Amino acid sequence: MRYFNTSGPNIEKEHYTIKRKDLIAKGLDLVNKSRYFTIWAPRQTGKSTYFRQLAVELEKKGYKVAHINFENYRNASLESFLARLSRYIMESWNMDFSKEKDLSNIFNLIEKENKQKCVLIIDEVEGINEEYFGDFLHSIRNAYHSREKHCLKSVILVGVSNIVGVVSDNASPFNIADNLNVPYFTDEEVNELLNQHETETKQIFDIEVKNKICQITANQPGLVNGFAKKLVDDNPEKHTLIYKDYLKAEHWYLNLVIDKNIANILNKAEQHRKFIERLLFTEEKIPYKINKPEIKYLHTNGLIKEDENGYVTFWVPIYKKAVYDAFYPYTNGEKKQISRTIFAEEYYTKKGGFKIAELIAKYKIYVKRRGFKAFMEKDENGNYKSIKEASLIYSFETFITAIMQELEGKIYREADTGLGKSDMIINIANKEFLIETKVYYSPGKFSKGKEQLAYYCASLNLNKGIYLVFCPTNIKYPENVKEQTEIINDIEIITYLIEYDENKW
Repeated sequence: MRYFNTSGPNIEKEHYTIKRKDLIAKGLDLVNKSRYFTIWAPRQTGKSTYFRQLAVELEKKGYKVAHINFENYRNASLESFLARLSRYIMESWNMDFSKEKDLSNIFNLIEKENKQKCVLIIDEVEGINEEYFGDFLHSIRNAYHSREKHCLKSVILVGVSNIVGVVSDNASPFNIADNLNVPYFTDEEVNELLNQHETETKQIFDIEVKNKICQITANQPGLVNGFAKKLVDDNPEKHTLIYKDYLKAEHWYLNLVIDKNIANILNKAEQHRKFIERLLFTEEKIPYKINKPEIKYLHTNGLIKEDENGYVTFWVPIYKKAVYDAFYPYTNGEKKQISRTIFAEEYYTKKGGFKIAELIAKYKIYVKRRGFKAFMEKDENGNYKSIKEASLIYSFETFITAIMQELEGKIYREADTGLGKSDMIINIANKEFLIETKVYYSPGKFSKGKEQLAYYCASLNLNKGIYLVFCPTNIKYPENVKEQTEIINDIEIITYLIEYDENKW
């Protein structure tokens, strides 16, 4: 029986596998045109599975394909590199270069062969030792110029960095002008993958679960398989996997397991923490410019991308959630102090309903008493690690988490791909509330935020949304910036303003 694969390239006989026909056709077209090209994308995007599928189709058309992985060759000697290169060329092309000790000699001999059609795929190209990486690229470039006369019809360089930049730095002007983009799955491909499991096992993914997997992973192949595998492994006898099962899998990913992909993302995010927090906690729209160092770095590592309007946005929602959690400060027992002041009966009506207004009123009192400094971490040099806006959002989250734990309610965040807001859903007294917290920036953004919240509530089948806005005290506000209850697109939106002094913070 096949299963969801979470490690290494897929083997179709063993793993549920999507054959990316349109992408394979593009690769075939490039090779048929004798193009040398690159494939780059973050890890777990299905690159290895893709180029293995491409190799199979190329071999059907008479090409001999040598696929070599150089992941751990950053410190390897040239002799070791040449030995590996020669071995795989011998196995795939039946050309013996094992006695050659010079890189250029190997390519000179390749260029004398014209009776075959050969393709060379180099995976993890960034892993090649810099001492001879430039020479390797120059040899490929030289072969490219005369490719119509010899056997090496195409070279495909594969990696997780933007190889075009790497190549240009090391072999300028390098004549690899093409890059083949390997996108994440489409919704249709995710459903096709899950349907393979349903067909072979008769175990069903509820439609809401399928939609959530697409949303939380942004259809990143590795994460899609990871979520599906976790759901199946944890519920082997269950006929239908439902939303509660999905929430358990998400909790596991975010709180219980050290996932290598998430760990890598967190490490990269920490390198540009304040930039990431501008995306998390402000309304600032940052133009997407790939040559900006922080944007290039974070995009290359799979954390951000360009949105439909040309601005920076988070790429994968579960990564956004993980970063938010990782940046959440240690608050020196602040939550414990809050819990000591909670009297549960104050938060319920006589009929057992939850009084959200009481929660906000208590938070306002708390803010006046404690401020936000407890939520502003410092580094070893005494400098603040986070932007100021982060402390506002973290303050409210700490307070409401303490309330929910004391009242035995549940709280979780809905991390869509938008910016400048933190959305959380609380479930208490058999009722759900969507709460959006944000910092005030302008009357237009204030009004637009309410409309977005109404739309978001409707998408979650909720009829009420709580709009919590932090407002500096030194601003003259227009009349519409006030606490009120409104009906917007058939959704009840309740606005609360939390005043704070920017100077005192």
